Amino acid sequence: MDYNEFITHVQSLAQSNSREEAERATCATLETIKERISGDEAQDLSAQLPQQLSQCLQGREGEPDQSFNLQDFIVRVSQKENLEPTTTAIHVRAVFAVLQNAVTPQEFAKLHRHFSHDYEEMFGTPPTSEVPA
Repeated sequence: MDYNEFITHVQSLAQSNSREEAERATCATLETIKERISGDEAQDLSAQLPQQLSQCLQGREGEPDQSFNLQDFIVRVSQKENLEPTTTAIHVRAVFAVLQNAVTPQEFAKLHRHFSHDYEEMFGTPPTSEVPA
């Protein structure tokens, strides 16, 4: 999946007002994923994404994962986006849904294992292939 397709799907799923908002949401979510998972895992994930998105996952190589719950995840993304947590939660779900379709099932399963049970709602999203372009 290329960059434009990824952002278009996020914008559609999040019912975002603008492409720029979808881009901010995507990078803010990926940066927070980077904080949550180990640096090496972030590097593996970034290898399967377009360059513009992989940059959001770089910078923690060799560092361990941090443990924080879904609420804290949403708050962190919300602060990066400078939006209300309710809106941010919709954006995060959209990014996770598109991410699921952008990387291999094996890589997504590996990512899933880094998240505690309270994140399950982020992993139960429909494939973006069902979303009209």
